[in-house]
Amino acid sequence: MSTLSFLFNEILYRPILNSLVILQNIVPGHDFGLAVIVLTILIRLLLWPLASQSIRSQKALQELQPEINALKEKYKDNRAEQAKAMMDLYKAKKINPASGCLPILIQLPILIALYWAFLNGLKSPIGHLLYPFVNFSNHINPMFLGLIDLSQKSAGLAILAGALQYWQTKMIMPKKKTTEQPGGKKTKEPIEDFSSMMNKQMLYMMPVLTLFIAYSLPSALALYWAASTAFTIVQQYFVVKNSK
Repeated sequence: MSTLSFLFNEILYRPILNSLVILQNIVPGHDFGLAVIVLTILIRLLLWPLASQSIRSQKALQELQPEINALKEKYKDNRAEQAKAMMDLYKAKKINPASGCLPILIQLPILIALYWAFLNGLKSPIGHLLYPFVNFSNHINPMFLGLIDLSQKSAGLAILAGALQYWQTKMIMPKKKTTEQPGGKKTKEPIEDFSSMMNKQMLYMMPVLTLFIAYSLPSALALYWAASTAFTIVQQYFVVKNSK
């Protein structure tokens, strides 16, 4: 086993797998789905500071988009000056444009570890991977609320994950500007800049991609994705509200 694999197993995979078994032992009815939801909440609470910073950064960048577009237009023939002007703008506004990527990079190995924990926990002997103090009966019941087998695909959970992904993306998108017309009538101006067009595409592409991936994997992953996205929606609400 390589050093990287050893670190992945000991720092992420085994702790997550053991936590999942412990949670299933203590949740009502020993429900595996409830254990997945509780584990999701614990992981997201652990990542709360990073995720909050990412949300604030995304929101600030979107609010700054008109100024960014103006700089791109002003220095469209001089990329070096354009880059310098944009960095000066980020510095003046105290925004790190890369900070939004950090939580994603951190969550990726966690998501991989969860995938293996769900897959192996539901289908393979895992006794040798558990810590000595963890009580395990050599079997995990994959049923969620007695209705959904989390070791199999679930169209319902995949659709739920996609719908929550749409809601979460919609929340963070900038609102269209409202202008007052003669006579006091207010209209929303269409936003045609490249960033807004990309945001609009992501609004529909991400839920479809989420639905496709969630339906391609055991529904335990779809449940984790849905619970994680629901947590993000709540976190976005409070972070954006407090920022205002």
